[in-house]
Amino acid sequence: MTVAGIIRVMPELPEVETVVTTLRPRVVGRTIVGVALHRADVLCPPGTDLTAELVGRAIASVERRGKRIVFTLEGGNRFYVHLGMTGQLTVVARETPPPPHTHLEIELASKSARGNGSAKDAGDRLRFRDPRRFGGIWWLGADDDGADARIGPEPLRLRPAQLARRLSRTGRAIKTALLDQRLIAGLGNIYADESLFLAAIHPLTPANDLTAAQVGRLSRAIKATLRRAIRHRGSSLRDYVDAEGAVGGFQNLHRVYDCAGKPCRVCRTPIERIVLGGRSTHFCAKCQAVSKQIR
Repeated sequence: MTVAGIIRVMPELPEVETVVTTLRPRVVGRTIVGVALHRADVLCPPGTDLTAELVGRAIASVERRGKRIVFTLEGGNRFYVHLGMTGQLTVVARETPPPPHTHLEIELASKSARGNGSAKDAGDRLRFRDPRRFGGIWWLGADDDGADARIGPEPLRLRPAQLARRLSRTGRAIKTALLDQRLIAGLGNIYADESLFLAAIHPLTPANDLTAAQVGRLSRAIKATLRRAIRHRGSSLRDYVDAEGAVGGFQNLHRVYDCAGKPCRVCRTPIERIVLGGRSTHFCAKCQAVSKQIR
């Protein structure tokens, strides 16, 4: 969780959704007029000629799929950006000096060229920077299913019965199961911990031991937690900012995540921290009492 006291977490569904909603008004409808790829190893497949694929094409849409930011170009070709752990995708004025670890710059034509822009839109650049390089850019071309490859359904649209079926197939600890992007797309350490607390489920409970009532509570808790986090523009613990460089505010509302030793907001019991599957896990031992079903 920490390196010399510094928290490092991967942007999750609320953070990526916030980046997408702040990107859309700044990039959709604008034509790409230049591409500068400063590190070839952040691009997949290797050898893709991104300049040839992008220059002269307008951005038709920007959507989120799990933790992926999916760009569709006019004509149908697509690519997606994954922010990894420290990635940032921002729109800045062209003359803004690039910070260290800027790996890709996409120059956008002014919106005013189409008669619907403003002065601040002139000569913008879409920049991807990622100091630790766990993220990257994936060129999909015309592959309609590429952005969905190997990831599960969206949690905000997942019904309790569907969630129950997916959880019934694994005996892993529920916290570990929720982090599996093949099971559910978009959840990570922060929102798994927060959702389990809200649902009053211990993180070590085997996923396939959850009762129907527990799965129902968990389904509601996941949706409520994610929607609240989106309203507060995600959690900024270190690197995350939206497309305009603004930080989120949900970190101020965490009930358990990164709260080890602090009193639970419900019962005042100190929040505990364990390492589960190599990931920090936070919970209240009283509010999330260990079930006798845990093996």
